[in-house]
Amino acid sequence: MPSLQGRLLAVLSQVLPLDEESDGALTLRHDGTIASLRVVTITDDLDLVSLTQVLVWDLLLTKKVRDSVAEQAHSTLLGSVTLVEKVSEAAVKRNSSKRADVLLRYNFPGGGLSDGALRTLILMVLDKGAEIRHALTG
Repeated sequence: MPSLQGRLLAVLSQVLPLDEESDGALTLRHDGTIASLRVVTITDDLDLVSLTQVLVWDLLLTKKVRDSVAEQAHSTLLGSVTLVEKVSEAAVKRNSSKRADVLLRYNFPGGGLSDGALRTLILMVLDKGAEIRHALTG
């Protein structure tokens, strides 16, 4: 039986362009976002698929953006939406506006899923991330 990492590569390469990184992670682009998928072994019988999707980067951080990200995080069932503030020393010295990145993270056990279910679940998460991106960027 192929490894979960090998299955991910096989099922996703059928529907999305992707790159296999030297550390085994898969990097793919989907509707304006970039995602990284990797398999993390928790115990001998439990492998998790760890998906991190960059939805927006260098977003001007305003109260409206914070509220919108909070709303998206509250309404998202497939993953955790995270706002990561960027604090650079140069920006503080210039008293510049703050900026942030928005990420979607989702971890799930993938070993018991059929190839079709594995592909469908990942595509659902990626589509939700793209939907959040469009909501945040207009």
